[in-house]
Amino acid sequence: MIKGLFIATLFFVLQTCFASVDPNQDLIRATGDATVYPNDNLVVVFDSTRVDVKESGLSYIWTHTLTKVLNAKGAMDLSVVKFGYDPLSAYVDIQKVVIYKKDGSIRNLDLKNVLDYPAPARAIYWGAREKMIEVGRLEPGDAVEVIQFKKGFTYALLEQGEEDDSKYIPPMKGHYYDIVEFWSGNPVKIRVYQVEVPKDKPLQYQVYSGEVQSSVLFREDKTVYTFIKKDIVPFKPEPHGVAASDVAPKLLLSTSPDWYAKSRWFYKVNEDFGSFDVTPEIQSKVNEILKPAKTELDSISILTHWVADEVRYSGISMGCGEGYTLHKGAMTFNDRCGVCKDKAGMLITMLRAAGFKSYPAMTMAGSRIDYIPADQFNHSVTIVKLKDGKYHLLDPTWVPFVRELWSSAEQQQQYLMGLPEGADLATTPVSAPENHFLKIDGKSSLSADGTLTGTITITAEGQTDAGIRGMFRTTNKTQWNQNIEKEILKISPLAEITSLNYTDPIDYKTGPITITAEYRIPEYALISGDQVLFTPLTASNFFKNYQQHLSFESWMKERKFPFRDRCSRLVEINETIQLPENSQRVYLPGTKTNPGKVCSFTGGYDWKDNTLALTEKISLGKRIYDPSEWSEFRNAVISETSFADSPVVISLKK
Repeated sequence: MIKGLFIATLFFVLQTCFASVDPNQDLIRATGDATVYPNDNLVVVFDSTRVDVKESGLSYIWTHTLTKVLNAKGAMDLSVVKFGYDPLSAYVDIQKVVIYKKDGSIRNLDLKNVLDYPAPARAIYWGAREKMIEVGRLEPGDAVEVIQFKKGFTYALLEQGEEDDSKYIPPMKGHYYDIVEFWSGNPVKIRVYQVEVPKDKPLQYQVYSGEVQSSVLFREDKTVYTFIKKDIVPFKPEPHGVAASDVAPKLLLSTSPDWYAKSRWFYKVNEDFGSFDVTPEIQSKVNEILKPAKTELDSISILTHWVADEVRYSGISMGCGEGYTLHKGAMTFNDRCGVCKDKAGMLITMLRAAGFKSYPAMTMAGSRIDYIPADQFNHSVTIVKLKDGKYHLLDPTWVPFVRELWSSAEQQQQYLMGLPEGADLATTPVSAPENHFLKIDGKSSLSADGTLTGTITITAEGQTDAGIRGMFRTTNKTQWNQNIEKEILKISPLAEITSLNYTDPIDYKTGPITITAEYRIPEYALISGDQVLFTPLTASNFFKNYQQHLSFESWMKERKFPFRDRCSRLVEINETIQLPENSQRVYLPGTKTNPGKVCSFTGGYDWKDNTLALTEKISLGKRIYDPSEWSEFRNAVISETSFADSPVVISLKK
């Protein structure tokens, strides 16, 4: 079978070196060195994958790579060969590792030195493992050839047997899918992907964000699909950009006919497993916590936040039920811990106990799901059907101590509901900026000696509220006041808080968080002769950590790819400053108005007698933006920043 792996790259090898005893040597020499690739550490001479799909959906996978070292950093990166896998669903075997030295010598590594050990883990402990072999010290010009065999699939799903290959058959039996990256952080001379599927399994595929050469060959009992891309240039992401998989070349393949089929399967596999069976203990708890509920939304909110707050995010191996099959509600209720699918399943179980129609849904946090029905999922959520006849999304994983039921940090994100009638791929809606406002209101007084005294109030809602509560929720109570004080000290190290009050940061259900501080800042204004320079406290990028848009690279005039913020957002800044008597205007930053369809800014000063009033309003309408929308977003950021960078100048005439 290993010989078959070379078919995909054989034409490339023969083109390069017909007469070579060891064609890899000629390939390595012909690839070039650091003078050809001055900005890279490694170059992949070839990367070949061959997949043999069985009737059951079981796949045998061989990968064959040859990688050349360009510099010392590349030598360090290639000093270890490592592959991760989950023994519940996959088997990995390192079959060959060869070192080609630049002096022409060749050394085969002893595979008895391959180590198999538990993979490092955090928060999710599902028994993942790694196989590793040490390559050792390499020099620029050396190369490493690796052949690896794998059977099974990527995600840990139902454990289906121990004695034979049946445990490696995907739960959606008889079907095959894959997501193939035709991009890399290193230059790649040639990337080949070849898959053989039984003739009775139509395979649909599509290439996104680029071009890949393809061919289809018919054999007696198999159809062979081959995909080739040459001279792959390293992908260079943009700051604050979307996931590389959303914009770099990739190939999606699937034998599943459509998303409806996947939806029906997802529904059935969980119903058959009994994931949402209601026990007397769960029913009793639901009856207890719903006593104060008066409306349909009350009940849903209470149950969602109970699961969000009372079930700790921690995944341990629990046998049957990993991956797409959700653990039974009774298990999660007893353990009070689990990962996203456990929290989603617990909420579904409790909603059903309360009489609601509720089902699971799958989504992909962090990147886009494209329309070919390959399994592009990493997150599980809950849907519930309300009296309006529509399904509504709930996410108990992302809303602990968050005032939302569905996290708007997941807006513009694709999802698939698991329904008995099936469902198509859908996208979560945009959440209006005013749902996530940050309001900063100030009232201050500037003395002739430059001292600023005043009161400032911060109010937040939605995802902004959740961010500000984080400064309390993630720290010891003794640090709460200090955390707020630090925000003012960022503006001036001489600041003193004379009074501080805030709503209970743990009681997020009562209303939006509000913080009120009285302060005094000596030497706040710069005095030169009879002129005074200062920037209103509220205009000084106050609470910048909770205005994530201010961290964007406004120096970039254009973007090639889409970009993303944390969430849609509205920022409103208002301050009145009482100035010393006989103050005269010398310089005020002018009014700025940048209207836009998605992002906008308005702001300016108003002077009346000895009172200066500042107003700013920044509206950012989405989480994920198209490159064409960068100009609006950028202008809003630049406009807000300009008020922080441009001080007010007044004159004190005696």
